[in-house]
Amino acid sequence: MIIGHIGARKGSKGVPGKNFRPICGKPLIDWSLDQLFASPSVDAVVVSTDDEAIYEHAIARGALKIGLRPAHLATDTAGKWGVWQHAQGAAEALTGPATAFLDLDCTSPLRLPEDIENALALFADQHPDMVMSCCEARKNPYFNLVEPDETGALHVSKPLPGGVVARQQAPVVYEHAASTYVVDPAYLKRANSLYEGRVIPYLMPAERCVDIDSPFDFTLVEFLLKTRLEEQKHD
Repeated sequence: MIIGHIGARKGSKGVPGKNFRPICGKPLIDWSLDQLFASPSVDAVVVSTDDEAIYEHAIARGALKIGLRPAHLATDTAGKWGVWQHAQGAAEALTGPATAFLDLDCTSPLRLPEDIENALALFADQHPDMVMSCCEARKNPYFNLVEPDETGALHVSKPLPGGVVARQQAPVVYEHAASTYVVDPAYLKRANSLYEGRVIPYLMPAERCVDIDSPFDFTLVEFLLKTRLEEQKHD
């Protein structure tokens, strides 16, 4: 039993109402909902939200009826982990025990269906506590990320003996891409945060990892989606 999940909180300071805002012909959430319902691997879909309109929309699409998200999980400071734990518990009460909890971030609609299936395949093959979508970091703390000391002078964030004079010499660093996660249900129940267990990366191209967190991000993602749709017309 693989449970597919989307979290879609009502509030957003960066882009108000972004999760239900139309983008390229449909609400933002539908780009991820469509992928969950189309996946041959996903057995049930659940949407965690404090927004009645989003909830009713998801139910009409075929999502499980788990009710609205509790108020303490709908604040600006509520973490993803607690939302996942609640959603999994509510879903399993209807479906029975899950073998995997698949989360698609509502604000990252650029993933492809193959990303979902590949992340699930990696989880099944490697048996980690969690698979997390990542991409190669554009900046590296061993080379070109800097931070000020108490005097305001800048230093490399993670200095190495002898220094790093070329990016190729720096240790590999990944950027946590808020897109696609596969979690062991038992791990989700026993842990209190993402990194307590064995978390491994599912690597995605950076152009599929853009997360909408600002008006500029929304414009960029809309442009990339339109470009993809135009390319598909000509294939």
